[in-house]
Amino acid sequence: MKRIYLDYAAATPLDKKVKKAMEPFWARKFANAGAIHAEGEEAKKAIENARSSAASVLGSKSGEVFFTSGATESNNLALFGIARHFKKGHIITSEIEHPSVLEPCMALEKEGFKITYLKVGADGIVDPEDVKKSLRPDTILASIVYANNKIGTIQPIREIGQIIKDYRLKTKNYGLFFHTDACQASNYLNLKIESLGVDLLTLNASKIYGPKGVGVLFKKTGVKISPQILGGGHEQGLRSGTPSTPLIVGLAEALVLTQKMKNYESKRLSELRDYFIQQVLKEIPGSKLNGHSKKRLPNNANFSFLQKEAESIIIKLDMMSVASSSGSACESQHQKDEKEERYSVRFSLGRHTNKKELNKVIEVLKKIVK
Repeated sequence: MKRIYLDYAAATPLDKKVKKAMEPFWARKFANAGAIHAEGEEAKKAIENARSSAASVLGSKSGEVFFTSGATESNNLALFGIARHFKKGHIITSEIEHPSVLEPCMALEKEGFKITYLKVGADGIVDPEDVKKSLRPDTILASIVYANNKIGTIQPIREIGQIIKDYRLKTKNYGLFFHTDACQASNYLNLKIESLGVDLLTLNASKIYGPKGVGVLFKKTGVKISPQILGGGHEQGLRSGTPSTPLIVGLAEALVLTQKMKNYESKRLSELRDYFIQQVLKEIPGSKLNGHSKKRLPNNANFSFLQKEAESIIIKLDMMSVASSSGSACESQHQKDEKEERYSVRFSLGRHTNKKELNKVIEVLKKIVK
């Protein structure tokens, strides 16, 4: 049986157009963008063009786009950067953030920062009112994921952004900022900064059919953060290290292509997702959908199967040529739901997923669960 890949939330294949855009910069146009000779200027121009492309997608200024090694570094830079600039204060996050947000928060707790971990409802959604109630005079940052990486729930980022903006104006606390990890959302949802109301935003290429090992941190002009990697002062002194021209070019190309395909793919995958969910719930007794039925990413379907352990199901699916994944909605060590962790199976669809494949997966899944 031909293998069926349903783990696009973990990694996507490299788009052919992205690969083509990157190719000249591996060997032929290999120079260091920091050099002042013609070859170096050529690499620098490619990086600045990529920066402009990313800024255009975000609706930001080019100087507000900073390239990193990926989402983990971008999230760490946002959290540690803000915290270490202010040296003390209060941070708000949720219990369903990616570990690259939760782990820095826990590390900052040990340094004396106060952290509020917001709970979510049974549908996996952060209540904006909970954010509002948690704001206090010493709050310096709120970091809420745009879309959860496990159950795909879409968070009310715009509403939260407005709450933070209103609080900032009311209290004149201009040292309060809002960050979102938008990696899972970037294929399907609005990324315009002004619309979302965020001050910092994380993206990476590996979720949008681009290369692994490169990401973006959008930082609004006027937001002060401390660099976490020191050296030659690259990226306006915010992130030192020789920039990887091919990876940066690939990220920008992938981001532009993703925006062009966003509406079509969102509609197509939403229909496939709904069909898949409906059939699984209908065909497999005891199956349960995890997360909100509608406020979820177009490509995400996460199930529990009546006390059947996820790891066993995933291994057997793999043996039957189906790639899937696992994990709970809550990865926080503060409230680790071991039951969810053990019984949650994630199927994430992508550009190459079709109905024929999903029908095969349903038949295989039925046998495995039974």
